[in-house]
Amino acid sequence: MPWNDNSSSGSGNSGSGKPGPWGSPPPEDGKDAREDKAQRPSGGRGGGPRGPRKPPSPGPDLNDTLDRLNARLREFFTDGQGNVRPRAVGTVIAGAAALYLATGVYFVQPDEQAVVTTFGAYSRTTGSGAGYHLPWPVEAVEKVSVTTLNRIDVGGMDGADVPEESLMLTGDENIIDLDFSVQWRVNDASKYLFNVRDPDATVKAVAESAMREVVGRTPLQPVLTTARGQVQEQVAQLMQSVLDRYDAGVFIDGVQIRNANPPTDVIDAFRDVAAAGQNAESAANVARGEAAKVVQAAIGYREQVVREAAGEAARFNQVYEQYRLAPGVTRERLYIETMQRVLANSNKVILDTKGSGPVVLPPDVFRPKASAPPAPTARSGQ
Repeated sequence: MPWNDNSSSGSGNSGSGKPGPWGSPPPEDGKDAREDKAQRPSGGRGGGPRGPRKPPSPGPDLNDTLDRLNARLREFFTDGQGNVRPRAVGTVIAGAAALYLATGVYFVQPDEQAVVTTFGAYSRTTGSGAGYHLPWPVEAVEKVSVTTLNRIDVGGMDGADVPEESLMLTGDENIIDLDFSVQWRVNDASKYLFNVRDPDATVKAVAESAMREVVGRTPLQPVLTTARGQVQEQVAQLMQSVLDRYDAGVFIDGVQIRNANPPTDVIDAFRDVAAAGQNAESAANVARGEAAKVVQAAIGYREQVVREAAGEAARFNQVYEQYRLAPGVTRERLYIETMQRVLANSNKVILDTKGSGPVVLPPDVFRPKASAPPAPTARSGQ
């Protein structure tokens, strides 16, 4: 059934502002129908049974927040008549003082020492745990690790050579290219901080000086081969004595020679000399071994001769005792034993001296005995 606006006067429903048949007024004259469609949410995300979306709520206003904070501070510090409350001021001062005093609390780790200074001057040293010092600017604290190993390289590192540091003169007036490292740590934090301006540079200078002194009184060949450990130990001891005289608060943990060679220009000749020395040492070892064998053989032969002589002497003494008891029998027995030894391996001809005819010896008597022919060997395949 068609809809009519009975309450309207004039022509049609133009400009009446009354709602249409679907609950919304008809569009005014001169406006596009699309404006009305844009004002009315359609179904979907913004419309439908849930209605239109609410606009995002604005965040807190900074000015309002500051105003409320100022109002609360005003209420805290003043009374209703605008007078300042002394108790509130005292509370603020006490809180600020407590915070200021709390800045003096400090904690020291087990591997550290803390040095407390008063107006920049040394006051005391504390160990691990909690401590307290008067707040700045009266006192200050500086912590130093006393267990961390520090390392200093002299002569170069990672293939980079520094000839000014590595070239040294040995005790036999040869030049050596030597690189080494020093491990050190702090053993007294107060001395470390106040007695030495630049600890790293000081330790490096002392290390270079000590190494030059020790190498300067040691020949080249021992430094290159067998005396490295001795040189390292002497350098560490010399460094420690010098740093103790400086009162530096530094402990030398060890010195390690990383590289020790002749200069590059003459390194081939030095290697030839070293090889010749090794060959000579090897030949000497072989000769000493042969000499030891000869000596042992001579000692064995001497012992054998002495024992044989002792045995013969004992045997002679026994024969002599028998000879004293029966001289004739003993002489006969000695004669027979001697003839047995002499005639055992010889051809013998027995002659009867009582005969009157001539004696003719057979010709085979003076011929040497022919050795037995070797046994024939069996041929293969027979």
